[in-house]
Amino acid sequence: MKKFLNGGGCGQQTAPALKRFSDVIDRTKPLLYIPLAMERAQYPGCFSWIQDELREVKVPSIEMVTSADEIVQKELDAYCAVFIGGGNTFKLLYELKKSGAFDKIERFIERDGIVFGGSAGAIIFGHSLESCALADRNDVGLEDIAGYDILNGISLLCHYTNQTEEKQRESTAYLTELSKRMPIIALPEEDTLFVNGETVETIGTKQFYHFEGGIGIEREPGYTYTINQKL
Repeated sequence: MKKFLNGGGCGQQTAPALKRFSDVIDRTKPLLYIPLAMERAQYPGCFSWIQDELREVKVPSIEMVTSADEIVQKELDAYCAVFIGGGNTFKLLYELKKSGAFDKIERFIERDGIVFGGSAGAIIFGHSLESCALADRNDVGLEDIAGYDILNGISLLCHYTNQTEEKQRESTAYLTELSKRMPIIALPEEDTLFVNGETVETIGTKQFYHFEGGIGIEREPGYTYTINQKL
């Protein structure tokens, strides 16, 4: 299992993670891009963004879906990877679950399919979207907020240290309280969790934060642990 869960950055912020991503994918195959966390009117701009973001990855082509129903019809094994972009996390998970695409991607994961998720596209791979409820509005009325849970019970938040001081204080208070019920990893935009089998390695240049039991702990860049190990 190879999954890249990025804190929501782009350009130079994601360059080290995209280099590793490029090294592990089969670059003879196209890549599938899922922008569904964004509004439909933004999809053309999203496609221009992903082409620029992955210009050094050099896959034969990038295909973008504009609905979750398209994902259900795709043969995902024909792609070198699935790239799931950012936006509103609740909208993204709602679209995937109501269409059946959530299960389709889950089966792709079980077959060792490679995924790169940024921001919302990373958060859905955690235990629960409750970690981002302060940052994102649940305007779609999503009730089942469980994610793919590939981190063994850990939920995710992105853009953590890239906020104003006031917003970060608010986020820290929220995560500290929430962590009494579930562990959370809060990532800055510069960091990516590379889940490689049972090993989780941090790729990036900044500290990330681990909240558990009402306590927040700063972790240094490059921190590595195993999924079944207590973080």
